[in-house]
Amino acid sequence: MPDFTLQELMIVAGARQIRDHEVVFVGMRLPLLAFCLAKSMHAPAAVGVFEAGIVRETPAPELLYTMSDPANITGASWCTALQNVMALLCAGRVDLGFIGGAQVDRFGNVNTSYIGDPSRPSIKLPGSGGACDIASFAGRTVIIMEHSRRRLVERVDYVTSPGHGPDAHWRSRMGLPGGGPRAIITTQAVLEFEAETGEAVLASIHPGCDHASVRTSTGWPLRNGPSVHETPPPSARELEVIRRYDPKGLWSR
Repeated sequence: MPDFTLQELMIVAGARQIRDHEVVFVGMRLPLLAFCLAKSMHAPAAVGVFEAGIVRETPAPELLYTMSDPANITGASWCTALQNVMALLCAGRVDLGFIGGAQVDRFGNVNTSYIGDPSRPSIKLPGSGGACDIASFAGRTVIIMEHSRRRLVERVDYVTSPGHGPDAHWRSRMGLPGGGPRAIITTQAVLEFEAETGEAVLASIHPGCDHASVRTSTGWPLRNGPSVHETPPPSARELEVIRRYDPKGLWSR
């Protein structure tokens, strides 16, 4: 049996998307721990932005249950209004943003609004929050979600947060300044987006999963990327950092 959890593997995959000196719109749960891990490992100069209006150059010393926990405020570089951190997006100051959703399609469009016909939806979801702003303006985005056919769909029921639209050139036609989605980290694999087509293709498969399972759980004919490999497992040091920040495994187990 592996000595790490699926959540820990996804956290590590998310952390590896963060580069040093980048400004990262963090989010909660797995992205939060991915930011803590990246800061401790390979991106010590990365800066975290939280939708609650908080900017940090160091991770909070305690595990966060919400963005506005006192631990996230103490020692922050900037505690300000929501509109000010969202303005960082509009000004092109955010390099990477993490988002999630109920559905994502082959071009990285995300739905957090409705399931079914929007005029008579079978399920009403929470809506955008700040995800549409992140998807529109961040230099690139990473989507983290469960891998299943009901979530990875051919076409989302409603585009809450834009990915690459219907093709790789749609964003430039619409005047969206952000670079769009670069990866989808799921419970089975990592998908990356082709620059030429804007379509998500298989980049790596998590340990214990296989091609057949990944394809069966994907709602479109998933193509292989240029070099499909096994997702590298967490190192002992990466697990040590994750478990230091989340000792009870609230988000990571």
